[in-house]
Amino acid sequence: MQSFERYQTGNSFLHRLAPRVKVVMTALFILSALLIPDGAWTAFLLSLMMLLVLIRIAAAPIGMAFKRSLVILPFTLTAFSVLFVTPGAPLIVLHPGPWTLTMTDAGVIRFASILARSLLAVKIAILLTATTPFPDLLHAFRHLHLPRTLVSILAFMYRYLFVLGDEATRLMRARQARSARLPGRSGGANLMWRGKVAGGMAGQLFLRSLERGERVHQAMLARGYRGHIYTLNPHVVTRRDWLFAAAGVFLLLLIQLIARFPLL
Repeated sequence: MQSFERYQTGNSFLHRLAPRVKVVMTALFILSALLIPDGAWTAFLLSLMMLLVLIRIAAAPIGMAFKRSLVILPFTLTAFSVLFVTPGAPLIVLHPGPWTLTMTDAGVIRFASILARSLLAVKIAILLTATTPFPDLLHAFRHLHLPRTLVSILAFMYRYLFVLGDEATRLMRARQARSARLPGRSGGANLMWRGKVAGGMAGQLFLRSLERGERVHQAMLARGYRGHIYTLNPHVVTRRDWLFAAAGVFLLLLIQLIARFPLL
């Protein structure tokens, strides 16, 4: 049930920052990473150093951020084609069947830059969720004037992922308890039978989720729910928060200047 939770309890400087400041600075960091030109390795390195300093301040394990960021690799590999379609000096020529693929130096630089941007963006998002409870993130979204309906959808989606996980686990246990195991064969007969059972389980999960959602909605309305979720955090932006934001914006602008004018 806790597999969805990414918040790391702590009392570091980053943990105490106002959630809306952390959300804005995370968005600016991601935007800065996206705006770094291809091959500006000094700017990428400075962004990584800035991120490592923040991880150190948060007292979060560096390995944690690295392992979780690997989830982006399958999506980044979809940009693998840029190695062969970007004009540049040829490095490797492949002949798969009737086709000819030429890997260029510019393609390698672009692919490596895409990978660097993706990893930086994912790592800063991981740090945000590791230092900010999810209810505080929702309040930050409301303070930043995101649509109330969208924030409510995010809140219930996150909350009931745990409930859906428990329902799915119970269905799996029920299937195992009712599936006879034949000698020398795995339980569940042939693949066709397993497919029918899986489809029935998916339908049952959908119906149970729909029914429970209706019951929960009626119960919340009866208890005074009006679309706002409360937390114990006062969500006050202090002078410390403003100073952190100003320093962060200054460093990001400096990285952009170095990326475009390396001789400076």
